[in-house]
Amino acid sequence: MFELMVETTFSAAHQLKGYKGKCERLHGHNWKVQVHVIAERLNEIDIAMDFHELKRLTDEVVSSLDHRVLNEIFPFTEKNPSSENIAKWIYDSLRKKINNENIHLSAVTVWESETSSATYYES
Repeated sequence: MFELMVETTFSAAHQLKGYKGKCERLHGHNWKVQVHVIAERLNEIDIAMDFHELKRLTDEVVSSLDHRVLNEIFPFTEKNPSSENIAKWIYDSLRKKINNENIHLSAVTVWESETSSATYYES
């Protein structure tokens, strides 16, 4: 089994509705996103997936969040734009874009600071 990982970043603001504390107020983060994919085999040129293609697809998904107020973007108009929900949203959005039967999206991790992150994966 092979695992590949790419990273990207975006800047955005959010607030957590119903949270009792300073995160209830509008604030921003410089988010980091890590995307992990796995493959059982390599292709005819001995790679699992082109890193540039995986990064392009990841950037395509994440660009819709960059320099935005996340609470104004669906589905975060209806649910909190927590790190957990952002990781799941990126996972679900990216899974639809990966059109390679050998590649399985294994996890998306969203870092809201250097020391705090949330990961989404399906078991």
